[in-house]
Amino acid sequence: MWQPYKKSYKAYLQLEKSLSDNSVEAYMHDLEKLTQYLQAENNMKTPADIALKDLQQFIQGIAKMGINATSQARIISGIKSFFKYCVIENIIAKDPSVLLEAPKLKRALPDVLSFQEIENIIAAIDMSTPDGTRNRAILETMYSCGLRVSETVNLKLSSLYLDIGFVRVIGKGDKERLIPVGNDAIKHIKIYRENIRNHIKPKKDYEDIVFLNRFGSSLSRVMIFYIIKDLAKKAGITKIISPHTFRHSFATHLVEGGADLRAVQEMLGHESITTTEIYTHLDRDYLRATLNQFHPAFKK
Repeated sequence: MWQPYKKSYKAYLQLEKSLSDNSVEAYMHDLEKLTQYLQAENNMKTPADIALKDLQQFIQGIAKMGINATSQARIISGIKSFFKYCVIENIIAKDPSVLLEAPKLKRALPDVLSFQEIENIIAAIDMSTPDGTRNRAILETMYSCGLRVSETVNLKLSSLYLDIGFVRVIGKGDKERLIPVGNDAIKHIKIYRENIRNHIKPKKDYEDIVFLNRFGSSLSRVMIFYIIKDLAKKAGITKIISPHTFRHSFATHLVEGGADLRAVQEMLGHESITTTEIYTHLDRDYLRATLNQFHPAFKK
């Protein structure tokens, strides 16, 4: 009874979405898994009759079959695509897959830069240019404070308390936090502000933004990514890095140095300590590597 829906869905993927043959095949395979499950359960419901509970039971069923979390997430994505199509085509009035949750996937930790690698990246900046002076201030601030890239590009002049060594940051969920800022970052923010930024006319609504592009607007997150990628290449670093690598390295270096986890949580602006705890796992790897290198019983 699902055959006509499958046929029209396939045409939609090919013609409306212009997907490749392989992608279409993958989506159809996901849908096929659902219909096979329904048949095995003697569930004769049409797409219009399917409820969230049916889909949840299907996911539980494939999990019991040993399908891993990554594959489950992909199948759920395919199922959601099908029901979205059904809503578009008025086959169903309400999408039953909206609240269908994918299993939580283990986050792959990004590469960490050593302090020396961060120094090498910063040393690759051409300080003879206005952009170089700004970029030095940006990177010093990101590493000193562990800022997210969004927090960096939105940092405000009115949030700098450099005389007492703090910056005020608005993080996720509009949550505010005060973070200590290091002497190098303070020095380069002041150099940028007094020698470069003072000569840029900010556009309307950007008067309070610290880091401006040459047109007087805030920098984009993508621009920060390209700045860091270019500098890493110049510094001869082959690790896969992004603006988040500076934040990740900030936290890792603190934990490796023995910093209190609650203090790191506060500085990073993590709502839950469990998010910060990923750095303790990384620290255990660091400790094991140290043992492997220096302890006689670990050497092979």
